[in-house]
Amino acid sequence: MDKKFSVVIAGGGSTFTPGIVLMLLENLDKFPIRQIKFYDNLESRQKVIADACEIILKEKAPEIDFVATTDPKTAFTDVDFVMAHIRVGLYAMREKDEKIPLKYGVIGQETCGPGRIAYGMRSIGGVLELIDYMEQYSPDAWMLNYSNPAAIVDEATRKLRPNSKIINICDMPVGIEERMAHAIGLKSRKEMEVRYYGLNHFGWWTDIRDHAGNDLMPQIKEHVAKYGYSLKEELGEHESQHTDPSWMHTFAKAREVYAVDPDTLPNTYLKYYLYSQDEVEHADPEYTRTNEVMNGREKHVFGECEKIAQAGTAKDTSLEVDEHASYIVDLARAIAYNTHERMLLIVENNGALSNFEPTAMVEVPCIVGKNGPEPLVQGQIPRFQKGLMEQQVAVEKLVVEAWEEHSYQKLWQALTLSKIIPSARVAKQILDDLIEVNRDFWPELK
Repeated sequence: MDKKFSVVIAGGGSTFTPGIVLMLLENLDKFPIRQIKFYDNLESRQKVIADACEIILKEKAPEIDFVATTDPKTAFTDVDFVMAHIRVGLYAMREKDEKIPLKYGVIGQETCGPGRIAYGMRSIGGVLELIDYMEQYSPDAWMLNYSNPAAIVDEATRKLRPNSKIINICDMPVGIEERMAHAIGLKSRKEMEVRYYGLNHFGWWTDIRDHAGNDLMPQIKEHVAKYGYSLKEELGEHESQHTDPSWMHTFAKAREVYAVDPDTLPNTYLKYYLYSQDEVEHADPEYTRTNEVMNGREKHVFGECEKIAQAGTAKDTSLEVDEHASYIVDLARAIAYNTHERMLLIVENNGALSNFEPTAMVEVPCIVGKNGPEPLVQGQIPRFQKGLMEQQVAVEKLVVEAWEEHSYQKLWQALTLSKIIPSARVAKQILDDLIEVNRDFWPELK
């Protein structure tokens, strides 16, 4: 383990960046680092985070070189891994993604329905640009991409950059697995081996065992049937990243999502598709999830970073290690050291689900080594899930085609096909409103 790695975090001004830096520092024994770079196209936003992270690095690991830049050449030269989590249009546009659909009685959510489609149209160009910078300046590097909305971004990279060294990941299943593990008294999700299939934010666990091969599904199902993914001790718990009121509602709602197919355990995001009218009723059109994040996480992280910069020390900071982010270290290690770890990743289907579209980007367990992920065959999927997934994949593919061809028609079709939108007329109304506010971000549609 002599080699030390150089990492660039693309999206240096993100509220998640300090948590990732802290997590990387906690794992230096497993994944040694010689250099961390931040890259963002918004210098003022990145500077607040970078100034604080520079102090954190000086105090915890002064041997690591640190660079924060808005120059692609500086950022992407001499790196082994690009960790990408960008948000094109920032929270200001996410707020529009959420609030415009609600005007028409349709749920607005950044990775589901029309909000996801709008965000996807903004994100495609940004992620492709990062791939191109990486290939130009560090052609041997790998990009570990967790920029949302993952499903649309993944389809775009598959179709438009088919040979790029990019692995698309999502930490939501990891978060749910942690809850499952704690619900049945395990210390960590790493004590479980899972079988799972689906699309990003759209999947199901079919089998969960401990390392001795004992079936854990009955215990977990019993908990989910009563509490969803809420943990008994959580009521009145101190606020942290994933226990905002909207998350508590989401974890509880999993009970109803599970009831639709008790043979499997669902990803929480399925609530938006299976109970979309409940979500509209529960939503406050004046105060959506974005407002919760801006007044919670964003205020907290930026406030803490400013405090660190002013004090010149991070000693009493309340910035937390991003637990989910440890998944990224596992993935980087698997590639760097050829560990053949088993991980849930988003990959081209190619027969992993034998009765499903071969070019669909599916989320399945993979064995990961230095050549990337090797999907594990999950076999045939049942008709209920297959029907839902085929509709969803068609939406993703239409969005990417619309972006590439600048096609109004295909984007209207994508919205019409989204399970969350009730009719082609409503789809068109939402689309026209979204075009109006996304002029600076989308290709011009014809």
